[in-house]
Amino acid sequence: MFQSPEIGQEVFYTIRTSEIDNKKVATVPALLRLMHEAAMENVLRIKLSVWDLEPHGISWVLIRKTLKINRLPKLRERVRIVTYPVSFEKFFTFRDYRVYDESGEMIASATSHWLLMDTKTRRMTRIPVFIMEYQEKMPAKETCLPMEKSKMPKFENADFSKTFNVGWHDLDFNNHLSNVIYLQWILEALEDDILKNKRPVEIELLYKIEGVWKDEISSEIQVLDDGSFLHRLVRVSDGKELAFAQSKWS
Repeated sequence: MFQSPEIGQEVFYTIRTSEIDNKKVATVPALLRLMHEAAMENVLRIKLSVWDLEPHGISWVLIRKTLKINRLPKLRERVRIVTYPVSFEKFFTFRDYRVYDESGEMIASATSHWLLMDTKTRRMTRIPVFIMEYQEKMPAKETCLPMEKSKMPKFENADFSKTFNVGWHDLDFNNHLSNVIYLQWILEALEDDILKNKRPVEIELLYKIEGVWKDEISSEIQVLDDGSFLHRLVRVSDGKELAFAQSKWS
C-alpha cells in the first residue's frame, strides 16, 4: 500500500449521509471536498496554510485539477486519503491526492496545480525562499502521480446551460467562490439522464478567474462527438470565463 511521504498527510474519513446521492454513494463534489480537507490538514501541519502565509500577504489559489474516479465510496464506507506537495516552481506548486478504500484499493486520484497569490493585488507572485526550502523534502518524482497537461478542445457553442447566483455561503476563506462550488455548478447543468444514470470517470478543470459574492454565473455545456462534455462558467455581467472543464462518463 502506498505510504504518505514525510511531507504529506494521511487522513481517514467515513462517508456521511450529507455527502451521498440517491444511489447512496458520495457525490463528486463531496469527494473533492474531502480531498481539500485532507490537503488543509497537511498544510496546517507543515506550516504552509493560508493562515501561516497571511502575515506575508500571500495565499495559495487552485488553478487546475485533474480528477480520476474508479468508483465512488458508499455511505458509511471508511476511506483513506493521502495527499502531499509534489514540487515548487517559481510561482507554482503541485499536489497529489490518492483515495483508498479499506482493502487498500485506490478508488480515486487527482493531480493539482496551484499558484501563489498576492492578497493585496490579487495577482500571482513568486514563491519566497522560505517556502522553496521545502523543495528538498519533496517525494521522489517516480513515486508521484503522472502530471498530465492535455490541451482541451475549444468551446464552440452551448447545448445546455443553467444560471446560478453566488451566495454568501458559496464563498471560501479567500472570499471568493469555493473551488468545490465551481465543480458542483459545472456538473449541475448536465442533462437529467446523465446525472441519474452515469458517473464521471475523469474531470479536468481549469480555474481561470475569481467568482465573487452576488455574481450571476452561467454554467454552459457542449456535447462532444465522443460522448464527453465541455463545460464553462461565464459571468453574465461581462462575459468573462471563470472556469473551463472537460468531463468523461461511463
